[in-house]
Amino acid sequence: MIVFLVRRLAAAAAILLVVCGLTFAVFHLMPADPAQGACGKACSPERIAEIRSTLGIDRPVPEQFVNYLGGIVAGRTYGTGEQVITCPFPCLSFSFQTNQPVWEMLTDRLPVSISIAVGAAVLWLSVGVAAGVISALRRGSAWDRMAMIAALGGISLPIYLTALVLQYVLVVTLQVLPYPQEVAFTEDPIGWAESMLMPWIALAMLYAGIYARVTRGEMLESLGQNYVRTARAKGLAEPVVLRRHALRPALMPIVTIFGMDLGALLGGALITESVFGLPGVGKLAADAITSADQPVILGVTLFAAAFVITANLAVDLLYAVLDPRVRVAG
Repeated sequence: MIVFLVRRLAAAAAILLVVCGLTFAVFHLMPADPAQGACGKACSPERIAEIRSTLGIDRPVPEQFVNYLGGIVAGRTYGTGEQVITCPFPCLSFSFQTNQPVWEMLTDRLPVSISIAVGAAVLWLSVGVAAGVISALRRGSAWDRMAMIAALGGISLPIYLTALVLQYVLVVTLQVLPYPQEVAFTEDPIGWAESMLMPWIALAMLYAGIYARVTRGEMLESLGQNYVRTARAKGLAEPVVLRRHALRPALMPIVTIFGMDLGALLGGALITESVFGLPGVGKLAADAITSADQPVILGVTLFAAAFVITANLAVDLLYAVLDPRVRVAG
C-alpha cells in the first residue's frame, strides 16, 4: 500500500507540473501582452512598461518559468526598492488590477465554492444512486421509466435555465426562499442553508440524472453476474446479496465520476455562481475574464487543476480500498 501511495503521489506531482507548464505557456507565450492583461484595458504605455519590468516579463522565458514555480513553492517578490511587492507562499501571481495576491483572492472566495460543491454533491449522490438502484431492482416498471425520463430531463436542461426557473418559482412566486447570498455557516447555519439550497438543487438536477443512469446500468450488470446467483443459491439474505455482491462493484465507476465532478466544482462552479450572484471561485473567474485580468485567470486555472488532480488521487486510493487487486496492478 505504501508503494502504491508513493507512485500515485509522484504521478500527481508530475501531472501538476505539466499543467503548470501548459498554463504558463498559454498565458505567457500567446500574442496578447501579459502586462496589458495584468494592468487592465485602460492602462498607459508607461504603466504597462513598469508592470513588464515588475513581473519580469522582459526576462528570458525559461527564467520566467523558474521564477513562477519558485513563487508557488516558496513565494516571491515583484519589483525592487521602494516599489517591491511581496507575494507570500504559495504565490499564484499577483493581480495589479486589485493589488492583491491571487492566492488571497482565491482563498477568500473558496468557502462559498466549497459550500456549493459539497452540499450539491451530497444531494445528487444520495438521490442519483438511490434512484438508480431502485430502477435496476424494478427494471421495466413504471418507476423505472419515470425515473429515467426525469433523469434524462435533468441532464438535458442547461444549468443557467434551471437556476433562473428556480429563482422565479421559489423566490419570486412562492417566496419560500431568499435570494442566494453569501452567509457564513458559523454565523447563521439556517440562513446559510437557505441561501445555498437553490444552487444545490440546480446542480443536483444536472448531476443526479447522470448518476442515476450510470448506477442503474452498473447494477443491472452486477445482478446478472454468476457470483450474485451463487450468493443467492447459498441462501444469503437478499439485502446482503444486494449490498455486498451487487452494489459494491457497481460503485466503482460512480467513485470515478464523483471524484472528477466534485474536484471540478471545488475549483469553481462558474455558471451557477454567476447566475445566482454568489462570490465563489467561479464568479471570480468570470469577473477576471470580463476584465482580462490574466494573473487571476491563470491562478484559477491552476487552482481548479489542483483540485481535480487531488480528487483523482483520492479516487485511486479509494479504489485500492474497494478492490485490493488495484494495489497489485498499480
